[in-house]
Amino acid sequence: MSIVRNVLGGSLKVCCRSPLTGFYRDGYCQTGPEDLGVHTVCAKVTDSFLAFSKSQGNDLTTPMPVYQFPGLKDGDCWCLCAARWKEALDAGYAPPIVLEATHESTLQLVPLEVLQEHALEK
Repeated sequence: MSIVRNVLGGSLKVCCRSPLTGFYRDGYCQTGPEDLGVHTVCAKVTDSFLAFSKSQGNDLTTPMPVYQFPGLKDGDCWCLCAARWKEALDAGYAPPIVLEATHESTLQLVPLEVLQEHALEK
């Protein structure tokens, strides 16, 4: 079994277990062929990002139990779609990210240097 890598080249770390995130709802920002949204960016969401996402037609604040989605609030960590994060970046609303928990496939859309500029400070 191969090691799933993060954008820094290390093993992919857990993004969040409460709320339980990830396309596969396992806490990791893993992706696979069935993940058409490419949920690979581990972000600590902000109110401004949540408002931006909602304005773009993706309400991340309203719970949707059928999808095991609790609804997000400021400060929650969540595996975001890489394209949505990039869209928020371009609009000035990108939330900070956890590099160690962001899947390496994100690098196909966003350069490492840009991700590092938006890394969550520890």
